[in-house]
Amino acid sequence: MPIIKSAKKRAKQSIVRQARNYNVRTAVRKAMRAVMDAVKGGDKAAAEKLIPNAYKQIDMAQKKNVLKKNTAARRKSLIARTVAGIGTEKAAAPVAKKKTVKAKPAKKA
Repeated sequence: MPIIKSAKKRAKQSIVRQARNYNVRTAVRKAMRAVMDAVKGGDKAAAEKLIPNAYKQIDMAQKKNVLKKNTAARRKSLIARTVAGIGTEKAAAPVAKKKTVKAKPAKKA
């Protein structure tokens, strides 16, 4: 527990900011999930209607420094690519690729 007065204040501020950021992140996730659910259902018209709201939530999160600039751009791009791919083989939600690490040979002494 903080002892110094300024440290106590910072702890209180941190809790308030954490709650505020949580709400913003949750709104972004819900908006993205709504678009992705429409894509999984194959409903391109519904997905295209939901895109502006998802973009708005992502942009607001970036403006509030909850998301970094490149993260926001990457998520917007992901949504656009996924919706554009409806009806093609690319329509499935992208899966992160696992990085394979090659084992280095042991050094001989």
